[in-house]
Amino acid sequence: MSDYTQFVQNLPARTTAPEPTPARPGNFSALIGRIEEAVEEETVAIRTDLGFDIKSSNARKSRYLYELTRAMKGVGESDFLAEHRDGIKRLREKLASNEAAIRAHLNAVSEVANLMQNAIQRSETDGTYSAGEFGWAR
Repeated sequence: MSDYTQFVQNLPARTTAPEPTPARPGNFSALIGRIEEAVEEETVAIRTDLGFDIKSSNARKSRYLYELTRAMKGVGESDFLAEHRDGIKRLREKLASNEAAIRAHLNAVSEVANLMQNAIQRSETDGTYSAGEFGWAR
């Protein structure tokens, strides 16, 4: 192997990585605002846009959650809650509305799937071998 000491001598000494600086409160407000905007857009799109891409919306929300988790490092939870109480409250309300829209959408999808399943079952059977057709399945 080659001796690399002649190259290493001119390099600055290695230092440990600096401690991450805590995020500023303004960053939290901006991040909460972006999350609110993403949730609002998703809620409206679920209710109105038949071609809405839920997968990309979920990816964006996951990315924002990751950013929020990273921003929370080094910040006291009580400090964060006290300073951003109004933003968190607004976000919580928007998330509740988003959840209601998602639940309604899932219920509608489930109902359509059940209707289609029943229609397929009725079309595939002529009643020849069904106990219900003879009155025995009561």
